[in-house]
Amino acid sequence: MSAGLSFRVVSRADLPAVLALYAQLGQDDGTTLSVSEAEALWEDMEAHPDHRIWVAEEDGVVVGTFSLLRMVNLAHRGAPSAVLEDVVVDASRRGRGVGRAMMLHALAVARSKGCYKLALSSNGRRVDAHRFYESLGFRRHGISLSIDPEAHDART
Repeated sequence: MSAGLSFRVVSRADLPAVLALYAQLGQDDGTTLSVSEAEALWEDMEAHPDHRIWVAEEDGVVVGTFSLLRMVNLAHRGAPSAVLEDVVVDASRRGRGVGRAMMLHALAVARSKGCYKLALSSNGRRVDAHRFYESLGFRRHGISLSIDPEAHDART
């Protein structure tokens, strides 16, 4: 990993690079939002200071990204928690410490915001990613369940 690795909150100009990283994961049949669709959503995110997309930049090139959301809780005696999503390192940079540095940065941000935990979910098929997260100290906790609200019939 280059000593030139740095982290910053995404800017509008970074959105094409972030979308290109998302496309590398092959999710959603390999499709991503258009830049204009991403810009509209990014503007909405900007209104929520505790939900940010971060980029890892190496020598002026965006090489990774993650999304971090700080949630305020009434449970846990009011201690906030953090949710980490959409973690991607450019395929050409994997195995060089970029992902590890990104996760350490996300942990530092969560710690600075007083979060009692940092949680993430990962596609069950991404076994290598799970090993990577576990090597950083993440532990399997509970069960992650989801439902598609659009596909669910409320009468059932």
